[in-house]
Amino acid sequence: MPAIRRTTHHRPGTPTGAAELIGPRTSLPACALIALLTSLFGSATTEAQYAVEVVEYVPGNAGAPFIDPTTALGAPTRMSGIPDVLPSTVTPFQPAFGAGEIVTIGRGGRLTVAFDQPVLDDPANPFGIDLLIFGNAFFTGSSSTAPCATGLYEEAAMIEVSADGIDFVEIPNLIADGAFPTSGYQDAEAYATEPGQLETDFLRPVDPGFLEFASELCWEEMRLAYDGSGGGVPIDLSSTGLAEIRFVRISTALEAPSLPEIDAFADVRPAADVIDADFDDDGRVDGADLTRLLSSWGSAASAYDLVEDGMIDGADLTRLLSEWSP
Repeated sequence: MPAIRRTTHHRPGTPTGAAELIGPRTSLPACALIALLTSLFGSATTEAQYAVEVVEYVPGNAGAPFIDPTTALGAPTRMSGIPDVLPSTVTPFQPAFGAGEIVTIGRGGRLTVAFDQPVLDDPANPFGIDLLIFGNAFFTGSSSTAPCATGLYEEAAMIEVSADGIDFVEIPNLIADGAFPTSGYQDAEAYATEPGQLETDFLRPVDPGFLEFASELCWEEMRLAYDGSGGGVPIDLSSTGLAEIRFVRISTALEAPSLPEIDAFADVRPAADVIDADFDDDGRVDGADLTRLLSSWGSAASAYDLVEDGMIDGADLTRLLSEWSP
């Protein structure tokens, strides 16, 4: 099968601030506000901190339906399977497995993706981790109700990074489709079939100190160890000698015993970058955060009460717009 090249995950345009258009006590209903702001700003969701472009994909011996490389762009999967038929919440015990969610890199295959902004070797990042790779590794469990991990199912693949897309440096001692398995929700049970109420943060790594014994933890201990993180294979770029990278390549050996799957690539957000109106913790204030605020319009939902006056209204909307990401 020939290589697939240059597929871009386009980013929508970003709006400019318009807080002056909304009074602090506007009585517009939420649906009207959504229509108004959409007409002014357009769709504002963005995935700036995830890979946005497929530079090259060679499937190797991988087969349909898991040979769409664009599934590795954007954010990782939170809900897998077939909605209303075979739903599956993504947890460290049950990974993403559906077509359109993961891409397989067969024997002799490779996948190269690019970020639109450099991923920095930033010591301010949590635990010094700069890059996260999400696959469909999972912990094997001893119980279906309150599982304790008995091992980790992972699939070997080589990880390389590059600043220019030409010269690549290998990341030693890490497996691309391995620990830490993806967790979509902080409050979901290990084998849940319904989404939780509290999403994990895909831009925040798990403490690598847990890597050595993570496959021996029970579910509640593991939930605490993840500490709100969405998981991902943690990569510290300091070992590469590169100050920044934009390209990541995953490749599988011809003699590989299994075929790895890849779901997403994420640029870790520095710990200091905390924004009040960034409700989904993706490092930006955009349409996703606006939707959350408007869904609680007129209520006393404390999570979205930015001005802390006991009501979600125009004052909170004005505050959100003042923090809008450029």
